[in-house]
Amino acid sequence: KNMIHQTKKHFELLDAMRGVAAIAVVLFHFMEIAQPDYRNNFIPHSYLAVDFFFCLSGFVIAYAYDQKLVTIGLKRFFLLRLLRLHPLVIIGTLIGLFAFIYDPFSNLASSFSVLQKIGMFISGITLIPYPAVPERYFNLFHLNPPTWSLFWEYIANIAYALILVRIPKKVLWGIVLLGAAALCAESFRSGYLAVGFGADNFWAGGIRLWFSFSMGLLIFRSNWTISNKLPFFSVLGLLAVVFFIPFSDVYGKYIDPIVVIFYFPLLLMLGIGGLPVFGGVRKLCKFLGDISYPLYIIHYPFIWIFMSYVELHRPSNKQMAVIIIIGMLSLIFLALLVFKYLDEPIRKYYSRN
Repeated sequence: KNMIHQTKKHFELLDAMRGVAAIAVVLFHFMEIAQPDYRNNFIPHSYLAVDFFFCLSGFVIAYAYDQKLVTIGLKRFFLLRLLRLHPLVIIGTLIGLFAFIYDPFSNLASSFSVLQKIGMFISGITLIPYPAVPERYFNLFHLNPPTWSLFWEYIANIAYALILVRIPKKVLWGIVLLGAAALCAESFRSGYLAVGFGADNFWAGGIRLWFSFSMGLLIFRSNWTISNKLPFFSVLGLLAVVFFIPFSDVYGKYIDPIVVIFYFPLLLMLGIGGLPVFGGVRKLCKFLGDISYPLYIIHYPFIWIFMSYVELHRPSNKQMAVIIIIGMLSLIFLALLVFKYLDEPIRKYYSRN
């Protein structure tokens, strides 16, 4: 048996990579408001972090459950996944509701009826798409837009438990190759892969999930790992460099699928086969892993407030830079608080009961 299957070790480096990807997403969303034209955005490819999350998720789910799903059963599997994902979905939606109603720089909420607000909230906590606010890009989940990817994560978990866990590797190869073809077609159609969040590009989210999640499963089941002695920060750098690739109207449709289909799986294999980490680096990995999901899931309501502020006050670039730096640090701190005092205690409490 291979090393990945033998020992249930914890991949600290993957935690750190997930944290870096989450930070890049938040910075990207701030920059989308500060510089709406992606060509002026210094971190324009951070939307691809979602594809990395999906690939990582496929690997982690297979690693955790391929051997034990039969033993624990479907009900326990779905309960465990719900417990891992859903407390933060609800917390993020609650923050989104308060940010929408009490946004100090916008009265957009006043143009919506109480019923509409209730509908948006129910949509947010149940992950049933409800594109309620057309003037804000037809987001499927307006109160907390990034939860579009959680909708697809749940679809992946259901598909995994019912079908993917038991399919032969040949069939999985077919799914991966078809997913790669669909991803290329979508990138050529849209011009890039920053799609899936809105009512007008809903199915593109499924295509992004299809390839990357199944690729993560394939990496685990094929025992693909690249044993390496690369320093910890160089592996994180190899991931971060993707997010800084300049945006191109001409080449974007080629760059995005190349990164997702070839580069991200390679990075995942480097992360799996990386050197063990100790001391301060291990603590940093844990910190980045701990904040990654809460940061991703709670940040966007504050981006809406930033957008309202920018629309109302038209701040200079220097002012926006100061706000973004303070905002980033504050959100990382808030994510840590949410993890320590809400998410972790809730999960511990319900996993005991």
